[in-house]
Amino acid sequence: MSDVETALPLEQHRFPCDNCGSDFRFDPDAGRLVCDHCGNTSQVEGLGRSTHALAELDFQTALTTPVSQAQIEETRVSKCPNCSAEIEFDPEIHATECPFCATPVVTDTGVHRHFKPQGVLPFALDEQTARKAMTDWLGKLWFAPNGLQDYARKGRAMSGIYVPYWTFDAQTRSSYRGEQGNDYYETRTVIRDGKRQRVQVRKTRWRSVTGRVARAFDDVLVLASKALPRRYTEGLEPWDLSMLEPYRPEFLAGFRAEGYQVDLESGFVLAREIMDRVIERDVKFDIGGDRQRVHAVDTQVSGVTFKHILLPVWLAAYKYRGKTYRFVVNGHTGRVQGERPWSKWKIAIAVIIGLLIAAVIGAISAMQG
Repeated sequence: MSDVETALPLEQHRFPCDNCGSDFRFDPDAGRLVCDHCGNTSQVEGLGRSTHALAELDFQTALTTPVSQAQIEETRVSKCPNCSAEIEFDPEIHATECPFCATPVVTDTGVHRHFKPQGVLPFALDEQTARKAMTDWLGKLWFAPNGLQDYARKGRAMSGIYVPYWTFDAQTRSSYRGEQGNDYYETRTVIRDGKRQRVQVRKTRWRSVTGRVARAFDDVLVLASKALPRRYTEGLEPWDLSMLEPYRPEFLAGFRAEGYQVDLESGFVLAREIMDRVIERDVKFDIGGDRQRVHAVDTQVSGVTFKHILLPVWLAAYKYRGKTYRFVVNGHTGRVQGERPWSKWKIAIAVIIGLLIAAVIGAISAMQG
């Protein structure tokens, strides 16, 4: 990111109740701010009524010119010494555990200066619903240790985290060079088990081809966090980005937000990898035939724009017998991903049962023989 003009004051994602002064929190079920102390509620202005597409920012401009004050915010965050996640905590909290890896964290807060999110997908599931989705998922893992399953069911509350992402739009035009393969068959005589047999053998006739393909990419999604393994977050997809709301701090009330650790330029490198895989599929389709070989692809990219968005994740990190297990739940759909723990005892029992069944089947076959 380029040099930034004077940033906005520190963003506070806390909203006092106008009735009793306690903190409001955003309630996914009610779709409004709720005070747990006195029951007072407050509407989130414009929720669900946005008919305008979220603003896209020009990629090259963001890299080469100062970013306007309106596009930047600063938040106080604490950095986990284990997984390096940068998470926003309430000011009165002085020590806690990292929600990503359950490592103790002393909240000596620092400042995270970043692009203000253009959009946010508000939580649609509350903590109770997310926990049920997680325990149902754990219940299907027969080889998971019973102790971990019980611990997860009875453990502390899950953490609602807004995880940072980039999205990129781009126009691409690609010229390629490759080969198209078309199959044909020849009849050959072979000897099998002492007998001559005629078989069909597949052959491929190749010819050189060149061509061009074009594609408009929309909302290529790139994880901007390093605290969660990408295989977990990819397993939470798809996200319905059509449900994105224009960013309002009210959506973060009662939740935590992670600061992005993958910067804009690095994010676009990851986006290009995604685009290039799609372009290669387009090239193979354009080559046609039964088989394809791609030797070279030259892609011109233009009109690159981006957004910084926040997506909702319910997260649980448990330390069980010296090992950390993490489970993540899509806060909008309830889809679950996480560690796949294994119980040595259950595996041993399964192996013994398998051997006993095999021995019984073998004995029965011997008696019938």
